[in-house]
Amino acid sequence: MSMQATHASASVHHALGRIGWRLLPAVPFVALLLAWWIAWELLQPSKATLPPVADVVDAIWISAANGDLWTHTLASLWRLLLGAGVGIITGIVGGFVAGLYRNVSEFLNPLVVFFNAISGIVWLPLMIGWLGIGTALAVFVIWNTVFFIVFQNTVLGVQLVPQVYEQGVQALGGGRWETIRTVILPGALPYILTGIRSGLGFGWRALIAAELVGASTGLGHMIFQAAEYHRSDIIIGGCLIIGTIAIAIDRWILLPLEQRTIERWGLVIDVTKEQ
Repeated sequence: MSMQATHASASVHHALGRIGWRLLPAVPFVALLLAWWIAWELLQPSKATLPPVADVVDAIWISAANGDLWTHTLASLWRLLLGAGVGIITGIVGGFVAGLYRNVSEFLNPLVVFFNAISGIVWLPLMIGWLGIGTALAVFVIWNTVFFIVFQNTVLGVQLVPQVYEQGVQALGGGRWETIRTVILPGALPYILTGIRSGLGFGWRALIAAELVGASTGLGHMIFQAAEYHRSDIIIGGCLIIGTIAIAIDRWILLPLEQRTIERWGLVIDVTKEQ
């Protein structure tokens, strides 16, 4: 019985340790909220400048209850899906072709670096005249942000696949398509997913900036509209929603997908399986 109790206690401690480790990233946010609450109680600033925590929570709750928050959030996510989808597809296809032919990648590299250095937001004054205010404008800004990051990472991933693997497939009688399917594409996938992860992060940020001036719905528009009425509680609440969505997409979708892809293609050794 004592042995069973010891094992049970160890299992409980192990489980609690795993839960504590998973909750560890939340500690800085809790500390920030606590500092915010203490600072407001001590300084009592104007609510138009810095609202108390309770007011921000109430603003989020009211916006969610009347449906405005869901309308703006879904509008932003839909634009992100469209723009990022187009950017990812074109970035992977273009980057894969450029990666397979080094002359093409060297020829395009200066052009890609040039346009990648120009933030998507810089195009807003011109694109508003071309595309108007709405979804098309936001999709362009996201595409402009996502495409170049995915393109460069895809080119890098394709070109970093060791040639000895390609030669091995060819020595066994595999053709060009077989080499691409079994060696180059799997070898480039971790880099492609890293590009997608980075691109979506920058794309989400670019989308919110575009919605500040170029949309009639969306979280960015919600913040911009609240600024006109000096509703700092809605502004800060919107920022909290934007950051929370970004964390959720990164940690619950992109990070697990990236880790499973890397493990699938043998670039990470699972120590637990060897023991």
